[in-house]
Amino acid sequence: MGDHEASKLDYENHLLLEQPFLRLPFELLRKNFHGARYEVERDGTWIKNTLKDTATSAVNGRSSQEDVLKSLDSMISRMRGVKRKLTSFADEEARLYRHEAARVSHLGELYGMHSVDDVKYEAWSRTRLNRLLVDYLLRSGFNDSARMLAQERGIEDLVDVETFEQMSRVRGSLLKGSVAEALAWCTAGDTKKELRKMDSNLEFMLRYQQYIELVRPYTPAKLTEAIKHAQRFLHPYRETHGREVQQACGLLAVPPDRAYKYPAYRELYSPKRWEILADIFTTTHNTLLSLPSIPLLHMALSSGLSALKTPACHSAHPASAAAPSHSTSLALAATVCPICSTELNELARNVPYAHHNQSHVEHDLLLLPTGRAYGKASLDAYAKKSGLQEGQVKDLRTGDVFEPHELKKVFIT
Repeated sequence: MGDHEASKLDYENHLLLEQPFLRLPFELLRKNFHGARYEVERDGTWIKNTLKDTATSAVNGRSSQEDVLKSLDSMISRMRGVKRKLTSFADEEARLYRHEAARVSHLGELYGMHSVDDVKYEAWSRTRLNRLLVDYLLRSGFNDSARMLAQERGIEDLVDVETFEQMSRVRGSLLKGSVAEALAWCTAGDTKKELRKMDSNLEFMLRYQQYIELVRPYTPAKLTEAIKHAQRFLHPYRETHGREVQQACGLLAVPPDRAYKYPAYRELYSPKRWEILADIFTTTHNTLLSLPSIPLLHMALSSGLSALKTPACHSAHPASAAAPSHSTSLALAATVCPICSTELNELARNVPYAHHNQSHVEHDLLLLPTGRAYGKASLDAYAKKSGLQEGQVKDLRTGDVFEPHELKKVFIT
């Protein structure tokens, strides 16, 4: 009976980690819809205004027949452009609907299984593991490997290669010292409005970095261009980013070769700012699409590691400082316990300790002054074996002897 209950599938726990898996296509559909609406509204407004002006000019006799025909041709050309854009949006929408349907079907298969011993469950778990591996590879920048794995396993509709490839391209351009692609991403379609709702400072930081790069050559022409750039792009943020705007003004008086005297300006000229910008972009991108900040593989491993972790797994005494008598046991633990292994030890460091509904410790625990607790029956048996006086007990590890009044009863809660 116990084995049957242990092998029974818990559907809710299985689906806890699948929210980003289902939600990303939905977020992309919403983004795609807003982009299409933005194009229709922008070009539609332009055509309405142009048509109104053309009609008014034709009625009043201010425009010749040739001018009217040119205006109509430009409107027709603009409408054809809108049609091409909407066709692209429609294709993207169909692709995302296909992804969403495939993911719902994949998760629906789980409800056709009732036990982890089911042969179908093994195949389903293998597919999920491949999904997690592709997600990990994409987040780590191994886009080609991720795409090849997805194609080989036939799970292209269950992963988001295109989304992470776009993010990787923008992040890579930032690390190479270019803000052009990141700015294009910020201002594309409805993204600018979404970032404003999120109160994101990504666009300001990108414009700020543009300003720094204009000042860096420290030539009269570039300084003039930097001032114009600051007036246009930085000055509007003076209320929300007053400190940065003041530093930007002060930067005009500090050339790069003298910045080492002033820590604040030295940081502005530092190449590490590009790494900071890349991290800000990644965080903003993930927040905008409701993606977790860590790979799904790490989330799955963390939940499993939490079920195994005990205080002994992250002892205050590292293996290198351990006593020689403990070196063998520590090495054995590291090879047997996943938490103590070198591969997973750091990942498991911040996860909570295991929580079990049923306790397997002895029911008559006594707490010794050394901070260790043992069952009363075990202490009595060890005291009798050691030849102690009536009532005295001995710590099984340190060998210290204690009187009855020094012991405290422990209750499991």
